[in-house]
Amino acid sequence: MQSGTRAKRQPAWHMLASEYSEATLNEKGSGEYDPSFVITKLGAKVNRVVVAGLLERLEVRETSNGSTLHQGQMRDPSGVHYFSVGDYATESMRELTLVLAKKLEAGEPVLLLMVAKSKWYQTDEGAIYTSLRPEEACEIDAQQYALWLTRTCEDTLQRMKHFSDSLSAEPTREGLIGAGIPEHMVDGLLVSRNHYGEIDIENYTLNIMQALDIAEGRMEAASQPVAAPAPNQDADAGEVATGDESEVKETIISIIEQLDQGDGVDFETVLTNTVARGFDRSLAEDKLDELSNEGTLHEPRFGWFRIVA
Repeated sequence: MQSGTRAKRQPAWHMLASEYSEATLNEKGSGEYDPSFVITKLGAKVNRVVVAGLLERLEVRETSNGSTLHQGQMRDPSGVHYFSVGDYATESMRELTLVLAKKLEAGEPVLLLMVAKSKWYQTDEGAIYTSLRPEEACEIDAQQYALWLTRTCEDTLQRMKHFSDSLSAEPTREGLIGAGIPEHMVDGLLVSRNHYGEIDIENYTLNIMQALDIAEGRMEAASQPVAAPAPNQDADAGEVATGDESEVKETIISIIEQLDQGDGVDFETVLTNTVARGFDRSLAEDKLDELSNEGTLHEPRFGWFRIVA
């Protein structure tokens, strides 16, 4: 690449947190301006993403060189995106970050949409983690969130189809193109197959089902943050707590009954769905432990729960 020539701007992928956060493969060109990529298990070669969700954390930290860095996390129906906004960000992005931090500090719920560059880092032990560097972001409402969820689920389903179609094709560029794989997926699928080997995409199906439930209003609490319910003025605090705890248990059992497809339901999915129905996460964790300890649930494998017949 000639000096002073920049690579073209990379397209942004609409992507759920589960697909992005599970990626452990990266690729960086040798040129100064060559883009870097995070490559997902489904073969998406990601330099930039469009993501959305409920802002859960935003904390300011001082770096070793004296600059300021805001680190945050944003949750969608499938998991969590981690991101950071530093002095390198645009002025508008830094200003928005300060506004969002104040809202979180005041306990105000925030649904956020962002366009962000992919980032990854490797620990001394060799583990690879992904994060995001926001370029632009804005607050959105429940309707806009539903639109993002719908578009993202459609795109994820399309990638799942391309991934499945690629398995029966010769693992070469010509073989994948001959199998009808679109050009923009070929390079990612070739290196993804070699890196990840055989993978189970059933969890992505479950993520999509949950996201579409939210988008269609069947899990309204997850698409628009709900304020804590007002205390029952006709009962004392102990009676209210007991009632809530009983309802949490019933909700957890119902979620597992609905989502268990034979292998159980994983810990994070149970909690995410319980919180989506307006319950406190810590209380849900306690009640999940109680149900397990009392024999109502069992773990066929660690962190996965099934109802005891």
